[in-house]
Amino acid sequence: MDLNKYLNQGSEAPAQGEQRMSKEEYAAMKKQEREEVWAEVDAKSQDVFKDGESLKGFLNFMAQCTPQRTANLLLLYSQNPEIRQVKTYEKIREEGHSIRPEERGKGYRFLAGNEYEKDGVTMQGYSIAKSYDISQIRMKQPEAAPQKSMDELMGALLTESEVRIQIADNLPEGVQAQYIPAQRSIYVRNGMGEVTTFHAINRELACASMDMRNGTYSRGKVSAPAFCAAYVVAQKYGVENSAFQFDRVCQMQEYGSRDPKELRDFINDVKNAAYTIEKHMDRNLGRPEQEFVADEFHVGEGKKAKTTKAKSQPER
Repeated sequence: MDLNKYLNQGSEAPAQGEQRMSKEEYAAMKKQEREEVWAEVDAKSQDVFKDGESLKGFLNFMAQCTPQRTANLLLLYSQNPEIRQVKTYEKIREEGHSIRPEERGKGYRFLAGNEYEKDGVTMQGYSIAKSYDISQIRMKQPEAAPQKSMDELMGALLTESEVRIQIADNLPEGVQAQYIPAQRSIYVRNGMGEVTTFHAINRELACASMDMRNGTYSRGKVSAPAFCAAYVVAQKYGVENSAFQFDRVCQMQEYGSRDPKELRDFINDVKNAAYTIEKHMDRNLGRPEQEFVADEFHVGEGKKAKTTKAKSQPER
């Protein structure tokens, strides 16, 4: 009887074929695996800029998926646009959960960061692991966060901002809001609709987050990723954003024909700016960094045991 049939279901142990490989064969196999993964990442980075709807779809994914490094966002999106939150098999086991029986072996390729030592120096690297979406894990699924009012969202956005935000009555025609790097300030037109104001401030906060404050800031360079970041923030918090159009952004990226690394850098700017704003808002909204959900299995209190009165001990 082969017990592997029963005991290794859902495990991430290497296949027997891998164990029998020589070091050279194993290294060659891993090299090919890395090349294939990065080819998929590059292909998807170009694909998302092919037109406005493609970019919008990817930005929606960025808003729904828990924070990830840029390469993983592209890699996961390429495999399943419905992914919300992934965990490696090891993390799932560590948290005391298991993979649903019908989902075993259906994980997603994932770049897992790790540390290694070389010549006495700790280096940062990565390995290609398998991850599973939260929907594939046998656990109570988290519920969607309740929709916040615009008043709550604006309060969270404007409270204790690292950048000064103030009303300006003399902005030029057509300017809703603008970040001024020399003053580290955002000036906003008063009297606009609340949704328009929300988008405009987020766009300028995204611009400010991309200001390295070393004299290299260029509004022309950051305006497109800041526009995309404002959309991601609105999408995450359920704010109406149908007026956003991305055809011009795709045109600037030559409809995905530019070098994949340049496109990944653009996406990375969008992601970092959006995550910076979201982290600030979540802190002000009082959301815990770790969401708690009710246990699928729990032990009831049962009958209360009778307590016995402890005998008093003589003092020493």
